[in-house]
Amino acid sequence: MTGLPLPPVPEPYYLPFHYGALHNIGVDFLVDPGPVRALLADRHPGLAAADFGGRACVSLNYQLYFAQYPTGGGITEEVEINVIAHPTSAADRLPAVDYGQYARGHDQTRLLGIARLHVLCDNPLAIDAGTRLYAEPKHPGWFTAVLPSLNAAAVHDRWSFVCHRAGLGPDGLRRYEEELFAVEADLAGLDGEPVVNTPVTGYGTDPDGRLLAGPLTVHQPYRFHPLDTRTAARIRLTLGRPRPGPGADPGAASGAGDHGREAAADLARLIGGAPAAGVWTYQSAPVAAHHRPYYVR
Repeated sequence: MTGLPLPPVPEPYYLPFHYGALHNIGVDFLVDPGPVRALLADRHPGLAAADFGGRACVSLNYQLYFAQYPTGGGITEEVEINVIAHPTSAADRLPAVDYGQYARGHDQTRLLGIARLHVLCDNPLAIDAGTRLYAEPKHPGWFTAVLPSLNAAAVHDRWSFVCHRAGLGPDGLRRYEEELFAVEADLAGLDGEPVVNTPVTGYGTDPDGRLLAGPLTVHQPYRFHPLDTRTAARIRLTLGRPRPGPGADPGAASGAGDHGREAAADLARLIGGAPAAGVWTYQSAPVAAHHRPYYVR
């Protein structure tokens, strides 16, 4: 038998990992490729940044998902800071696509994937699984979010999330009030289109320097909103929010959660003041509804 062996699946994990529900917003920024290439060379030396008209693409990807296990269920929130990239060795196999074509899923080779620079997550089990299975640079964080929901008086196409600093301790996730970065997206009335842009190839580099690729398939179309100079203002990215005052953050002096600060610093360096180029969203369809009661007598 020829070819490379498959990466191991350590206990207690089982693949594929099935999502019971997924709510997801991604925001793409077309940026100066210089800082992106420098960071990729350090974090993922086997990858090269995609070239979209002389710009690189940095993507912020917020997820809220549910998974069911034999003993119950779990809810996880996380944010990925990604660069759209491809294996350097496969450059001659890439189709010539611009950003809009990439976002609409025209690259059927799926060589253009997400190179994870940082993944911040509020679930210790998911942090361990992402690190051990997919070589994700996954560390603690926590989130406050406002999402479109059918369980509200009105359904608005507005999304927002704030990423807060966190650490891991013997008792699990330790949450600090410090805000690292925030995204607000007002998509109400903004033209969008269904796109089939998965499987998404997620790239990771393991401690031995080996490049891994793990596909994520979403079974229904995303909705893609292309942005221009007029509509880019619908997306607001806030970077480097001030820390809380003395005494408000017991982890400040200990260095707990410094990966979150590093993620925020990298985000500021890579994106700067670049406007958003596109937004894609996904919301799992409801599977049941419990209706309003009525009087029998």
